[in-house]
Amino acid sequence: MQDGSRKAIIAAFFANLGIAIAKFTGFLLTGSAGLLAEAGHSVADTGNQGLLLFGGKRGKRPADRAHPFGYGPERYFWSFIVALVLFSMGGLFALYEGIQKVANPHEVKSAGIAFGILGVSVALETFSLRTAIKEANHIRHGRTWWNFIRTAKAPELPVVLLEDIGAEAGLIVALGGLTLAEVTGNARWDAAGSIAIGLLLIVIAIILAIEMKGLLIGESASDEDLDAINASLAGSDKVRGVIHLRTMHLSPDQLLVATKIEFDHDLTVANLARAIDGVEADLRAAVPIATTVYIEPDIRRQVPE
Repeated sequence: MQDGSRKAIIAAFFANLGIAIAKFTGFLLTGSAGLLAEAGHSVADTGNQGLLLFGGKRGKRPADRAHPFGYGPERYFWSFIVALVLFSMGGLFALYEGIQKVANPHEVKSAGIAFGILGVSVALETFSLRTAIKEANHIRHGRTWWNFIRTAKAPELPVVLLEDIGAEAGLIVALGGLTLAEVTGNARWDAAGSIAIGLLLIVIAIILAIEMKGLLIGESASDEDLDAINASLAGSDKVRGVIHLRTMHLSPDQLLVATKIEFDHDLTVANLARAIDGVEADLRAAVPIATTVYIEPDIRRQVPE
């Protein structure tokens, strides 16, 4: 796991832990459904950061006989679990709580306390989001935020970004619901805010699950890395052409490359072996994350006319 990802996760962990404690305290004092929904969300987020750190540690284990390509995919697995936790403990809990409070509304007590806690939560969440944005900008390379989330091979930063965006939006919704409940005297507005928060978290969880599913199944190298690999292969004077190329991320920083190449037909076995070694060395230099490389020499078959 890159240092930037770890920094963003740790910042989000402590921010969400503080927010969860404040929100639960606020709920006990005010009875606000929005605060309870947001507290559940913050507890889920705190646990999620722990899961991301756990997955990053597990993914660093070296390859062994049972897992010859290493444990890198654990980072994708635990990120997928984060999406499930966000869906259940965050989204479904907030949705259930909101529906219950719509059916049986309870007047919010000590609204001033609730507003104060939500204000502190917004400040902490903004700090966490700013940290995630700052670290993501180091590797975003001009891509739009949506494109970055869709194409990033490291799962941690997209997860933290979406969680923080959802939390910030949820806090604004909770503030809106609480304000309307106070202005109108109708506690159902607070419950409606909880329902909106639940729906928002469910949408974010589904997006995360879809992205993590693609990484778990196995995604190819990025377009930039594919271009670099092809340029490296074509740059050897011993290569006549690439017959086919297959790539798959074993982890964000481990890439499997398997290629079938047509070399010069005049090469002896010894010279062919040296040519393969040279092509592999050039490829690793061009794309350092290509940790596992398989090169098969072959002759391109002519398609009969």
